[in-house]
Amino acid sequence: MSITDMTAVQLAEAIRAGRTTAVEATEAVLTRIEAQDKIYNCYVTVDADGALAQAKEAQARIEAGELTGALAGVPVAIKDNMCTEGMLTTCSSKILYNFVPAYTAEAVLNLRKAGAIILGKTNMDEFAMGSTTETSAFGVTRNPWNTDHVPGGSSGGSAAAVAADECFYALGSDTGGSIRQPAAYCGTVGMKPTYGTVSRYGLIAYGSSLDQIGPLTKDVTDCAAVLEAIASHDEKDSTSVAREDTDFTAALIDDVKDMRIGIPNDYFGDGLDGEVKEAVLAAAKALEERGAVVEHFDLSLVEYAIPTYYTIAAAEASSNLERFDGIKYGYRTKDYAGLHNMYKRSRSEGFGEEVKRRIMLGSFVLSSGYYDAYYLKALRVKALIKKAFDEAFARYDVILGPVAPATAPKLGESLADPIKMYLGDIYTIAVNLAGLPGISLPCGTDRNGLPIGLQLIGDCFQEKKLIRTAYTYEKIRGAFPKTAKEVG
Repeated sequence: MSITDMTAVQLAEAIRAGRTTAVEATEAVLTRIEAQDKIYNCYVTVDADGALAQAKEAQARIEAGELTGALAGVPVAIKDNMCTEGMLTTCSSKILYNFVPAYTAEAVLNLRKAGAIILGKTNMDEFAMGSTTETSAFGVTRNPWNTDHVPGGSSGGSAAAVAADECFYALGSDTGGSIRQPAAYCGTVGMKPTYGTVSRYGLIAYGSSLDQIGPLTKDVTDCAAVLEAIASHDEKDSTSVAREDTDFTAALIDDVKDMRIGIPNDYFGDGLDGEVKEAVLAAAKALEERGAVVEHFDLSLVEYAIPTYYTIAAAEASSNLERFDGIKYGYRTKDYAGLHNMYKRSRSEGFGEEVKRRIMLGSFVLSSGYYDAYYLKALRVKALIKKAFDEAFARYDVILGPVAPATAPKLGESLADPIKMYLGDIYTIAVNLAGLPGISLPCGTDRNGLPIGLQLIGDCFQEKKLIRTAYTYEKIRGAFPKTAKEVG
């Protein structure tokens, strides 16, 4: 096994045991990025010198016994909407093409405290608005399983980097499935924690009531270890929750006996690809054979999740993105006449088409005469969706279903039909609306060899049940096949 084939936890153990070093691991992954990222385009920024300096410092601290954790000395990639002091942070947008923050996001600081090595910033849909990583101002990211296909989005760069062994794990952000869906498309593990578990301080906001940072990893063990490292109460984030049950690695138990698993009938109707349905139900059957109690049930209001989500998310985006005006930082048009014209031209030239579309939609639903008809109604439906999940979790420990209706589409297909792209989020967005945790892990491949994702959803603050169930399924499934990564 080469260094880059290792999981994050395996690498950290090898470094502690003296079989390799943080510097050797960092050099190996930087060599891989240099060799193949021109094809995949996972990264916007790679800080090779900074990463090697961090690796030398981490190695010295490991040898001195100061760093002993499960991620010490392990290189990580960070989605490019998380601020990193002294390193370019663009949200993959022209309007932030030169923005270098003066501070670092709390989740990234937590990783640095754990001894992680920050490799650089990964590509994403512009301001996290998209499901394919095709709306980036810095070019599309390609799926390492098949470069004619998208890696998903908006955390597609992070998922693709993990799948291509261009990092050992990555951070993404999930507003409506933006960790879980690219994880499914790229055959990796991705988790969206309960809202408030991971600080949003330093995360450049898309939809503030929906955004949550989480891990993208090679397996469930790494997912638990990373979530344990980044979860913390943060006074700088008013939505941060103080929790004492964040020892997530304690949930890595191969046992689902008497676990109650619910399968929503609503998730298996028209629009779901037959191969995806078959693979997901086979995973449920495997868990049932290990002692879980599996039942089908009706989860109401699923059909209203997409209009509710896009109304709320767009409204919050239109408010959050008004700060990018060409005055304080970022892109400013060179040709303008007067202040208001400068605002208009800077934003018109700096934002991409999908971002403009969502800003306009959000401004419309918040405008006088439409606020009650759309935005307030969406908030009421959001509360009803949360109530429906509450009723389901009174009966079930875990809800099981697909991540997406189909496997990764080809490049260009989704952007040609934005409504179809929005509908692709039907199984993930309700989790964000209700503030719930969800995890995606691979459960098979389709006839074209593209990964299929299994989604497990838990009640608020029940990540341990998800990790336990996912870990057990992973043991049943066995090692997931590696994509053919040697390219170029």
